[in-house]
Amino acid sequence: MEHVDPTVFRLAIFVLSIFVGYYVVWSVTPALHTPLMAVTNAISSVIIVGGLIAAAAMSAQAGGPNAWIAKGAGVAAVTLASVNIFGGFMVTRRMLAMYKKK
Repeated sequence: MEHVDPTVFRLAIFVLSIFVGYYVVWSVTPALHTPLMAVTNAISSVIIVGGLIAAAAMSAQAGGPNAWIAKGAGVAAVTLASVNIFGGFMVTRRMLAMYKKK
């Protein structure tokens, strides 16, 4: 029996997780949206800390070609997680405004 390439296996899992995540997110009721956004913001803050550590860890070493890759990945992680946190707060604010009495 032939073995599947690990890269293809990981890519298949990634694509399936995109579909599952899409259907899970869009089936959430509005009442559960705000608590889930708070958890998402907490996860993104952990990603920011990890991105900062990844960017700083390689700069402490002797450089090399992988140092710029690690720094770039760290900066990209911090940037995308920051956008996610900001968007999460904006969406949460809008959802809470829906429940305010006029």
